[in-house]
Amino acid sequence: MGTRVSYPVEVKLKAIEMRLAGIPVKEVMETLQIRNRTQLKTWMRWHRNGEAYRLAQPVGQSYTHQKGSHSQDALSTLKAENQYLKQQNDVFKKVQRIGKGVVREVVLNVVEELKKQLSISQICQCLGVPRSTYYRWQKNEQREETKRKKWIEQKIGEQCRNHKFRYGYRKITALLNQTMHINHKTVQRVMQKYSWQCRVKRKKRKQTGQPYQVVENVLNRNFRAERPLQKLVTDITYLPFGPKQLYLSSVQDLFNGEIIAYSIGDCQNVEFVLDTLSQLPPLPEGCTLHSDQGSVYTSYAYQQKVKERGIIMSMSRKGTPADNASIESFHSILKSETFYLDELTFTTTAIVEQTVENYITYYNHIRIQTKLNNQSPVQYRKLAV
Repeated sequence: MGTRVSYPVEVKLKAIEMRLAGIPVKEVMETLQIRNRTQLKTWMRWHRNGEAYRLAQPVGQSYTHQKGSHSQDALSTLKAENQYLKQQNDVFKKVQRIGKGVVREVVLNVVEELKKQLSISQICQCLGVPRSTYYRWQKNEQREETKRKKWIEQKIGEQCRNHKFRYGYRKITALLNQTMHINHKTVQRVMQKYSWQCRVKRKKRKQTGQPYQVVENVLNRNFRAERPLQKLVTDITYLPFGPKQLYLSSVQDLFNGEIIAYSIGDCQNVEFVLDTLSQLPPLPEGCTLHSDQGSVYTSYAYQQKVKERGIIMSMSRKGTPADNASIESFHSILKSETFYLDELTFTTTAIVEQTVENYITYYNHIRIQTKLNNQSPVQYRKLAV
């Protein structure tokens, strides 16, 4: 039969302290030269049960608190008891204002904060919650968090697909915040994770040519309008996506970026731009219409029609597309978010015309813009009126 070994109270307290700090049993035994693993478990059980005074009892004897031959170790015993009571007090400080009972969220938060100082069993014992209940709550919490993350990713994916990946994370965030609260960084991380970023090509432009005026540049790059139909811009762009060359002539209201008139044709002549001009609604006095120095805009017939309607003409300087940047930007966005995005490099004339018409409707009524407080042009105009 092996010889029983008696350990000082200081060694026992040190062993308990190391285990509470998360140090493995094997390492504790090697450091403090403890022979039997069962002894260490017994000391931990006494500590959890509030029987720290038993650490001072002699080996092999039944011992009663403050009685027996080793009462001289009362100071060490009181220290052990005081440490245990302090740990219990730390737990109850975390939950002192809970109310009638301990709820799941509070238990999970308290355990998370104190698990480095106390064992989960000790914390659960102080809270009056079975350890198995804690682990069940923890598992359910993780499952619910996973479901919420998947639901958020699904909502972000739906918005990206609905707008054919034309929006970046800021606009997707603005759309989601209409029905829920979500941080833009979360949206950005999810879009990067699944490669849902905006797929629209960015056009690079360079300025060429020298300034030259045919008609005074009244607009002078002041693209801000205070009311609808105060400042209009117009231009023609190519649509080389069908069996024959098509052209788009459009007029944009600078107040909200809305396209208020447009024509699609296969011939870029004066009649083509006059058709677009005829679609304009009644205009207020002092309305300015800005264009470049294209031959159709400098023609006599066009300028006479503009003057008949009481419109103030304005023209860009020669070779300076930035003077008409707003309508140039719209034409670039139209092509990038339709033909280039869907890779419609060659299709039928009917599809080209239908694609442009559908997109202009989408652009005016649905597509939100940051500068319009994340509203579509039509929504912004209606609220302003």
